[in-house]
Amino acid sequence: MARRLSQDPTEWAAKAIILERDGLPRIDPMMGARYWPAVLAYWNRRYGLSAAAAMSPDGLENLNAL
Repeated sequence: MARRLSQDPTEWAAKAIILERDGLPRIDPMMGARYWPAVLAYWNRRYGLSAAAAMSPDGLENLNAL
């Protein structure tokens, strides 16, 4: 990933930790890598190229509330 972003791999690890606090997708434990489309979406949001923001689940749906 560091090479795709034109970064030095030895410096990227430290930068990634800081960027994860800002929303950079974490490494998926099963796959051992970051999901690249989510990484691109992160950079597009960071640089104002996308108005869509990631939404987090707000809880379970209560279908009896209606």
